[in-house]
Amino acid sequence: MNKLLERLHFDKYVNVYVIFALDMAVSVICSMLALMGLSLLFPSSSDYTLPFLAEWFIAGIVGIGVLFYTQKTYYAVIRHSNLREIANLTISAVGKMILIAFVVFAFPQVDFSPSHIWGMLVLDCLLTVLGLVLMRVCMILAYDMIQIKVRKRRKREAVLIYGTDNKAISFVRTMELSNKYNVAGFLVYGDTDKNHVIHGKHVFHVDSERDFVNLVQQQCIDSLIFAHRHDARNEENRLIRFCNAEKIKVCYSPSVEEVIDGKVKQGAVREIKIEDLLGRPEIEISLDEIKANFKGKTVLVTGSAGSIGSELCRQLATFGVKELVLFDNAETPMHNFRLEFEERFPDVPFTPVIGDVRIPARLDYVFRKFHPQVVFHAAAYKHVPLMEENPCEAVLVNVAGSRNVADKCIEYGVEKMVMISTDKAVNPTNIMGCTKRLAEIYVQSLGLAIEQGKMEGKTKFVTTRFGNVLGSNGSVIPRFREQIAKGGPVTVTHPEITRFFMTIPEACRLVMEAATMSTGNQIVVFDMGESVKISHLAKRMIELAGFELYKDIKIEYTGLRPGEKLYEEVLSTKENTLPTKHDRIRVAKVREYDYQDALKASKELEKLSREVNIPEMVKLMKKIVPEFKSKNSEFEKYDK
Repeated sequence: MNKLLERLHFDKYVNVYVIFALDMAVSVICSMLALMGLSLLFPSSSDYTLPFLAEWFIAGIVGIGVLFYTQKTYYAVIRHSNLREIANLTISAVGKMILIAFVVFAFPQVDFSPSHIWGMLVLDCLLTVLGLVLMRVCMILAYDMIQIKVRKRRKREAVLIYGTDNKAISFVRTMELSNKYNVAGFLVYGDTDKNHVIHGKHVFHVDSERDFVNLVQQQCIDSLIFAHRHDARNEENRLIRFCNAEKIKVCYSPSVEEVIDGKVKQGAVREIKIEDLLGRPEIEISLDEIKANFKGKTVLVTGSAGSIGSELCRQLATFGVKELVLFDNAETPMHNFRLEFEERFPDVPFTPVIGDVRIPARLDYVFRKFHPQVVFHAAAYKHVPLMEENPCEAVLVNVAGSRNVADKCIEYGVEKMVMISTDKAVNPTNIMGCTKRLAEIYVQSLGLAIEQGKMEGKTKFVTTRFGNVLGSNGSVIPRFREQIAKGGPVTVTHPEITRFFMTIPEACRLVMEAATMSTGNQIVVFDMGESVKISHLAKRMIELAGFELYKDIKIEYTGLRPGEKLYEEVLSTKENTLPTKHDRIRVAKVREYDYQDALKASKELEKLSREVNIPEMVKLMKKIVPEFKSKNSEFEKYDK
């Protein structure tokens, strides 16, 4: 029985014309009950003639039928009925009563007193309202019972797939093997090909929010799944907003590595995040060339338990590397990442090492034991306000630590070292940005010294600069998510503050491409696109979470923090960069430093930082990097 009901879609909706017919039948039955009821109460005055009954029923059918049609009472979704629908039904019943009264009094067919007739009319009206409401209550109860039984049998989430391209169609085929999802069909925005069917699934076309809401309610949709990120970005201000209003989950389909043997991995289909909506179209990279560059090599990644380092490791694991060496000083994140890596990449040899780039002896052990051929240096202190308050630690990790790694690369004959830098190294206004610029200076000057024959070595040094990474540890997005989960407020430093953003996978693809294409001793920068207002980002995150801005969660502005800029520098322009074969990657034009000067400056800064001689250390930083001008910081006094 339940299977039959499901096949007939009784668990989802009832045709509007069926509702109309049922309402008309209820109206006629109520008229009959009203006349019968009064005949029982007043048997002496109940001699109804056939013309009188014809007038009564025909007028009632015409009157309520017209009002049903004009009020569109049969279009309302029964299970979502509210007081407005009940009011429309009442108006229809009253209209029916008025039309019957007009006909009966204008063309009298029985010798009844006016009070008797009005009694029948009022009773008819009341019974009609009661009957129509009771019918809807019964339908709601029946719907709930059927829905519970059908859902128990199905135990699957009803989803729509956006679009009808090859990936969307292929994804439907893999979803059919899933025990979690039931694909109701494809969704396309636009009023074409109404009766189109692909792979046995109906293609639903909507061209308004009302169409979308009706479709969701009729098909009992739980989720909308996008096969491509760019489709989600294009629909950010339309379908995604519709979904937010209707509490429909918006999801993104899994990547290729998340589909094994044609089956979707558990948890691979995930909800759309703000990162998916703010990123640019996916970067095209020379994947075959990158794989050939790393295949069969031992690769060391410092800071491997961090956001960028861990994603680098995930991507490297798919390139056929000989072995991955994971190096980080954070025990718990390393432990968690190790568990993830063992589960996701059981066939990739890797070794987790707890160590600190500030300790040359620990680095020496790793280089001596594993002899890496490629090194990705992602270990760094990155939080601007915290480093403004702890400048000596920033110098020890970002400057001395980077020097230690670079020196070991030379000592052990590493082929290529790729250092992760930041846009904050461009005209730095804070300690963190300046330490990253100092690290760039040392690494580049070392590479140039080798290139010019002033030093022995074969290592090629490549530095990659990019902006803020969406969703990285401690970044603004995880912070906003926590604040939204707690009910707000969401804190933004300034209403006009803007930042350039990229996703973690984008950042890592940039690093991989730069490591492959660069000839060495270059600072590679990424075309970051348009900057994003942080306040806009906060508003969209609140909306994506299903809340209404300022009604459910508000935004509070707290003021700029020490060392913080209102606007970030544009990384890539024709004036400050040179083009490469990749349209989104350019080479920065920077002042070159002599290696001996850079080495001397680095050692002196390390000495001052270990002595915690902050004033002299900051003065020396500003001397080496004259463009370093502190902003909103106690160190502004050293700029004078």
